[in-house]
Amino acid sequence: MIIERSHRVWFFGSVIVLALGGLLYIPYSLRSVGGVNGGSAPGLIYGSLGFAMMIFAGLLGARKRVRIWRLGRATWWMRGHLWIGFLSFPFILFHGGFQLGNGALSRALMALFLIVFVSGILGAVLQHFMPKMMTERVPMETIYDQIDRVENQLVVEAAQLVSEASAMVEQAIEQQEQSEERAPIPAGGAKPNAAAPDERVSAKIKSFFETQMKPYLTSRRSKKYSLANPVQATAAFRQLKVLVPEAIWPKFDDLESICGEKRELERQRYMHKWLHGWLLFHVPASYALILLGAVHAFVALRY
Repeated sequence: MIIERSHRVWFFGSVIVLALGGLLYIPYSLRSVGGVNGGSAPGLIYGSLGFAMMIFAGLLGARKRVRIWRLGRATWWMRGHLWIGFLSFPFILFHGGFQLGNGALSRALMALFLIVFVSGILGAVLQHFMPKMMTERVPMETIYDQIDRVENQLVVEAAQLVSEASAMVEQAIEQQEQSEERAPIPAGGAKPNAAAPDERVSAKIKSFFETQMKPYLTSRRSKKYSLANPVQATAAFRQLKVLVPEAIWPKFDDLESICGEKRELERQRYMHKWLHGWLLFHVPASYALILLGAVHAFVALRY
């Protein structure tokens, strides 16, 4: 989610609420005998507001799962999740007097809250910058769920190009042999030595595809292959071009382009993991935080 002008209202509203909370906390902390107590009236108010903000931020997941509910636009919920979720952290700190807690449950809650808060900030930063970076670095961006299918298509296209290139090489060999048979034998009995590929070239092209290109195209860890490096890939295809007539070079240019597309797909997969990987920490920790927060509130009010 890109943070732009539509976030102004949320930003200034969050600043005002945070400022009010901070201003009210100062006299509360100064007047508290023996330090701030989360069980006091102001402490309970701060804790209730912070927990309510956590619940609101957690409702984004429910809103995404039940899309048919007419409960506001998804973008509105995303902005609310970001800014109100951000506000919940300082209000819980006001509730606890900026301490990590006295008991094991309180400490576990603060540890979870730190994970949720830090991962959320990281996610907001990544979602702000990564889409633009993906547009710049992956101009042929593909739907993420379709990457595997596109890679399979690249393997099929490459195999077809290799087959066509091998057929053209074999055809060039036959034409050369026919030309040599029709050509007059010069004095001394030697036939003209025209520059043309021999039978080993076709086998070398097929071997290159089977041992280097196909494993590279089908691998999920493609960086270990030389074709993952644009410079080495260009050098490899240049060496193959030397072995064949110039008419076959466009086939190798297409094969090189396929390797370039594979590199873009791998770059997109890598950036996508960064863009969404933080959710592996953020989401489970958020649900655990809300659950333990409810237990903490019940225990604190009951006992």
